[in-house]
Amino acid sequence: MTIGELRTVDVDGVTLAYRVAGDPGDPPMALLHGLGDDERDWQAVLPAFAGAHRVYAVDLRGHGRSARPGRYSFELMRDDVLAFLDALDIERCVAIGHSMGGVVAILVAEAAPDRLTRLVMEDVTPPRLGDFQRPPLVPPDEPTPFDFAAVNAIRAQLTDPDPAWWDRAAAVEVPTLVVGGGAQSPIPQHLLAELVDLMPDATLVTIAAGHFVHATQPAEFVAAVDGFLAARAVP
Repeated sequence: MTIGELRTVDVDGVTLAYRVAGDPGDPPMALLHGLGDDERDWQAVLPAFAGAHRVYAVDLRGHGRSARPGRYSFELMRDDVLAFLDALDIERCVAIGHSMGGVVAILVAEAAPDRLTRLVMEDVTPPRLGDFQRPPLVPPDEPTPFDFAAVNAIRAQLTDPDPAWWDRAAAVEVPTLVVGGGAQSPIPQHLLAELVDLMPDATLVTIAAGHFVHATQPAEFVAAVDGFLAARAVP
C-alpha cells in the first residue's frame, strides 16, 4: 500500500524529493534509504510508522526523484538532511537509516545531536577504517534509476572512511537502536556489536532477515523500532 504525498524541496541548490505521510501534529520521523534505493524502498513499513509519526521518506541526492548534481559523499548527504530539516522547520526528529542511510544518519547525530530524538540504524556499514574494501565498479551499459556516480563515490568512502566518524560515535548520546540482519547479511555482524559497545546509549537487535530487514521482515522490524521508541519515549 502506497500512502502519503510526494513533494520536493530545494536545499542549498539541490532539489530533494520526499514522501510525507501521517498526521502533521505527530512527532516527525525521517527515513533514509540505502545506496541505489529511494523512498519507495520503505513502502512495507511506512504505513505502520505513519500511524504515530509524521514520516518523511527522503530521496537522497542522486537517487529516486531527487536531483543528480554529480557530487556525492556521506558528508554532502548529511548536510542535505540537515538542510532538509531546516527547510521544513523540523527542529528534532527520529532518524531511521538503512545501510548507506544509516551512515548518513549517524553523521547527522555526530554533527548535530540536538536535531535527533532517537536514532535507528539498520544493517549499517560501520564507518571504521580498514574494515571494508569496496573497489570501484564498472558502470553498467543500461541506465540505472539513480546516478551511478554515487555508487563509486560511496564505495570509496566505505573503503577509506574518515577515522573521525568512528571516533565521534563514542560521543553520540542520542538513544540508538542498531538492527542487524544476522548471518544472512553481507555486513559482518560483529562490527555492529562493536559499534553498539562504542556508543554511550545503544542497543543491538538481530532479526535474521539479511541486509534488507525492513523489506524482508517488515512486521518484525516495525515491532523492534516501536518497542525501542516506546521504551525510550521523549518526555
